[in-house]
Amino acid sequence: QLQLVESGGGLVQPGGSLRLSCAASGFRLEYYVIGWFRQAPGKEREGLACITRSSSTNYADSVNGRFTVSRANNKNTVYLQMNNLKPEDTAVYYCAVSRASYCPRPVNPDMMDVWGKGTLVTVSS
Repeated sequence: QLQLVESGGGLVQPGGSLRLSCAASGFRLEYYVIGWFRQAPGKEREGLACITRSSSTNYADSVNGRFTVSRANNKNTVYLQMNNLKPEDTAVYYCAVSRASYCPRPVNPDMMDVWGKGTLVTVSS
C-alpha cells in the first residue's frame, strides 16, 4: 500500500523555524516528483514547493526565500525546512507525489497522485 506520512508540525512563535518530514512506505520517493501544499481554514489548498527526481526545486512567491525542500533518498524522506515563520503560515501542511517528470510553478494539486494526511503548523505568540 502506498502511503505518505507527514510529521514535524506544531506550535511555533513568529520568526521561528520548523522542519516538516514526509516519509513514504510501499514505494521509493526518489522516483517521484514531490510537492508540498498547505490549506488554511476557509482557504483553497496552496502549492508551496516542488522537487523533481533530480532535486530541482521551485517555490511559491509566498514562501520563496523562507522555505526549502530537500530529499534524503537513503531515508526515503523529503523535508520542508520552514524559517522566519509568520502567523499567515498557519495551516495544515501536506506532501504529495506525482508521476510527472517536472515541477510546474506553482505546483498544482491536481497533478498529484498520492497524498499524506497532513500535519498542523500553528504560528502564534
